[in-house]
Amino acid sequence: MRIKPIYFLLLIFVFSSCNEYNKILKSTDRDLKYTYAKKYFEEGKYSRSITLLEELVTFMKGTAQAEESLYLLAQSHYNSRDYYSATEVFTTYYNTYPNGEYAEPALFYSAYGMYLDSPDPRLDQSKTYTAIVEFQKYIERYPQTERAEQAKNYLFELQEKLAYKELLAAQLYLDLGNYMGNNYESAVITAREAMKSYPYSKYMEDYQITILRARYEYALRSTLLSQPERYRMVVDEYFNYKNSFPEGKYNGEADRYYREAQEKIEILPTT
Repeated sequence: MRIKPIYFLLLIFVFSSCNEYNKILKSTDRDLKYTYAKKYFEEGKYSRSITLLEELVTFMKGTAQAEESLYLLAQSHYNSRDYYSATEVFTTYYNTYPNGEYAEPALFYSAYGMYLDSPDPRLDQSKTYTAIVEFQKYIERYPQTERAEQAKNYLFELQEKLAYKELLAAQLYLDLGNYMGNNYESAVITAREAMKSYPYSKYMEDYQITILRARYEYALRSTLLSQPERYRMVVDEYFNYKNSFPEGKYNGEADRYYREAQEKIEILPTT
């Protein structure tokens, strides 16, 4: 079976490229290695630039290439989508060279890398909190830069993710009901705390209706002796919802809770 010329040439190129890279790895000439690290970076061969730069950055401390080599290593990790490692190196750069040539983009990308790595709201949000802290630091340090507005938008987006996580928690408590305790009260507390923490969130109405639902469900499942007081709590929360969202998307549902609560209050015996 004959190998087609185009494949033969491709094989030659691959082998020669690997041979070149292996020679560079074994070289003791650090200047040559740094030249090739930048070459591989420009060619988008980030795994190679990372390997070379991780070896070189320690030796380059105190030299003219110290800042650039550390920043290139961070960018290599970032471009290879290893955002966690990128953030670590960007942070190292910024802490080492707070007034360095690449300090501003390093601080921005340390936050942006964590933003990109921020997981689904149902998962642990450690990376989200890290990104928020870094974006806040960036905005304080560089309020007039072109990226400052981007940082504000990303910061708000991350805060909304945390707000949504709290909404999911409140809804989970609501769904659990009286299972192994009064989860309705936990739903109310979680939603109220979220309203304090995220007063400008788009989920404010969802928090408020969750509180009303929890009050209603708790009253519905209470003893006859306890129901009058708990239905009055439903009425109180109804007015809280209506005052905050007079044209709210849950108005029909809220009105139903209110009517049922009023009917119960009228017919149930009071102590």
